[in-house]
Amino acid sequence: MVFKPYHIQMSDEDHRHRLDFCLQLQDLMSFDGHFLEKVQFSDKATFHVSSAVKWRNVRIWGPENPHAYVKHQHDSPKVCAISSQKVYSPFFSAEETVIGMTYLDMLQLWLMPQLQNIPTFIFQQDGSPTHFHCEVHQYLNTVLPGCWIGHASGNDQPLMLWTPRSPGITPYDFFLWGYIKDRVFIPPLPHDLMNLKAQITAAVKNIDAPVLMHLWQELEYCINACRVTRVKKNLFQFSCGCEQFH
Repeated sequence: MVFKPYHIQMSDEDHRHRLDFCLQLQDLMSFDGHFLEKVQFSDKATFHVSSAVKWRNVRIWGPENPHAYVKHQHDSPKVCAISSQKVYSPFFSAEETVIGMTYLDMLQLWLMPQLQNIPTFIFQQDGSPTHFHCEVHQYLNTVLPGCWIGHASGNDQPLMLWTPRSPGITPYDFFLWGYIKDRVFIPPLPHDLMNLKAQITAAVKNIDAPVLMHLWQELEYCINACRVTRVKKNLFQFSCGCEQFH
């Protein structure tokens, strides 16, 4: 299976920020050979029950076109974290939209307690408005000063600023969400929210150490590709050996 490039709009400024980010990241990797292994990536996505899944996830087999339609709706979002060692079980938000304080509760009550036994780690979050909440930044500055990656303002203490619109350098966008959805949306499709959560959790648990090791190798390759090519287009194309994953 080959992942085709993302067709997203990027300005010259975005390209410059992404290149600067990859160069800075590689400097840190050169200084510390295990740096990339310390990064804990986080992201969120919305999944749907079987009556409201995206069209690309469902095929109806029959002798003729049934002209079937499904109603579009959102179920509660799911938040996940991944490192080179494990995928942390998904956090299921009870709210339809994750707001800043909900995200902060997730960090304080769910994720950070799971990371306490790790001697040194770097926490990554993208540029979602939820992540830019002032109390979220205050919390990260307090518990992880100089050890988090994300958008920041003047008084914040991140290690690095996250580069916007860069799906090619986050494992969620170029692999994980697609991998999980490929396993959740297969017949029989989830018939209610409880069943959907169970199938998502099972798909996450199915990601083992060899998959993560290969994924982190691809991530390092993607970062290096950005530095070497210094491209003016978003040309990332991944062939993550996914035939061994599927």
